[in-house]
Amino acid sequence: MLNLPVDQIFNVANIFVLPFWGLMVFVPNWGVTRKVMESYIPFILLALTYLYLFAGSINPESAAALSNPQLADIAKFFGDETIAAAGWVHFLILDLFVGRWIYWEGQKTGVWTIHSLILCLFAGPMGLLSHIITAAVTRQFFAGGGSETTTDPSVS
Repeated sequence: MLNLPVDQIFNVANIFVLPFWGLMVFVPNWGVTRKVMESYIPFILLALTYLYLFAGSINPESAAALSNPQLADIAKFFGDETIAAAGWVHFLILDLFVGRWIYWEGQKTGVWTIHSLILCLFAGPMGLLSHIITAAVTRQFFAGGGSETTTDPSVS
C-alpha cells in the first residue's frame, strides 16, 4: 500500500473540490461547467481517496467502534488523524454530490441555486434544505419558474 502523508491527502482533497464548486457558483451556465458536472470522475477520485484512508484506518478497535456505534467510541475513533481525514473526505464527496444535484436541479428548473450551493459547500444539509425551500417557494409564488421535469442527470 502507498505510504502518503495523511495531512497532504487531506489538503489535496480540500483543494481538489474547489474548482467544481467555483464552476457551479460563478459560471453555472457555461458549457464547460455543464460538461464537467456531467462527469463522475471527481467522485471516483475522491472515493478512491476515501477508500485508501478508510482501509488504512481499520484495525480491531476501529472495526468494533463501527460495528456497534456508541457516541463515546465514535468520538474516540475520530481522534485518529487518518480516520478524521477519511471522515472529512466522506463529507467532501457527499457535499459535492449533493451540490451537483442542486446544480442540475437549478439548470433543469431555472430555480436560483447560488445561495444553496454556497451553503452546501460549507454545511451540506443546510444547502440541501435551502434548495428544497427555494424550489418550493419558486414554484408556489413565481409563475413559470421552477417547473419540474422527470429527468435526473445526477442518476444518468
